[in-house]
Amino acid sequence: MRRSPVNPPLLLVAHGTRDPGGPRVVEQLAEVTSARLDVPVRVGYVDVIGPTVAEALASVPGPVVALPAFLAAGYHVRVDLPEQIEATGREDVTITEPLGPAPEITEALLDRLRATGWRPGDRVLFSAAGSSDERALSDVRTAARLLGRRCGQWLTPSYITTASPATEAVCGPGDFVAPYLLAPGLFHRRLAELPVAGVADPIGVHPAVIDLVAQRYRSAVRGDAFAA
Repeated sequence: MRRSPVNPPLLLVAHGTRDPGGPRVVEQLAEVTSARLDVPVRVGYVDVIGPTVAEALASVPGPVVALPAFLAAGYHVRVDLPEQIEATGREDVTITEPLGPAPEITEALLDRLRATGWRPGDRVLFSAAGSSDERALSDVRTAARLLGRRCGQWLTPSYITTASPATEAVCGPGDFVAPYLLAPGLFHRRLAELPVAGVADPIGVHPAVIDLVAQRYRSAVRGDAFAA
C-alpha cells in the first residue's frame, strides 16, 4: 500500500480561554512545532474563543493530523473534538492522543519546579485544573505518579476547581506547587496567590513538549490513515 509523499498539515486543538496568555502559548507552540516538523500548523479551539475547529479546518487541505493540546483525555478530547470534526463532514482528519500524561510532560514539570527553587526533599503539591470526568481524573493521577517518581515522593493530586481535594485546602507554607497546566490564566493566578514556598510556571513551550508534539504527529503520519 503506497503512502502519501506529502506530510499533512497539523491542527493543534486547545480548549480556549479569554485570558490572552493562553492563546499566546498555543500560538507559540504552533510556530515552534511548524519549524521543527517543516509542516503547516494551524490552531483551533473547542470552546470559548475562535477560530473554532470547523473554522480552522476550512482553511486546511486534507489529510490533516489533529492533536488535542490537552493534558488529560476528558470530555473535550473524547467527545467534543470528534463531534466537532464529524460535523464538518471531513473524513480525512486523524486525531492523535492528547499531550498528557506523558514522560515528556513530566520532564517539563520537573524543570519548571527546579526553576522556582524546589530541591530534592522539598514537599511537592501537584495541582490540576479539576474535572467531573473520571477518565480525566485518572489521567491526572497518572501524571502525578510520574512526577512523584522523579521527585522521590508519592504525589496525590489536588485541584483548583471542580474536584477534590482543593489545592488551597491542603497546601502548606513549605510546599512547592507543580501546576498541571499548559498555559497561564485564571487558574495559575489563583495558585500564585497561595501561601506556599513557590509556585512553578505553567508547562508552556518547553523543548520536551515540542518533542512530544513531533512524536504524536509522526506516529499519526506513519499510521494507516495516510495510506494512499
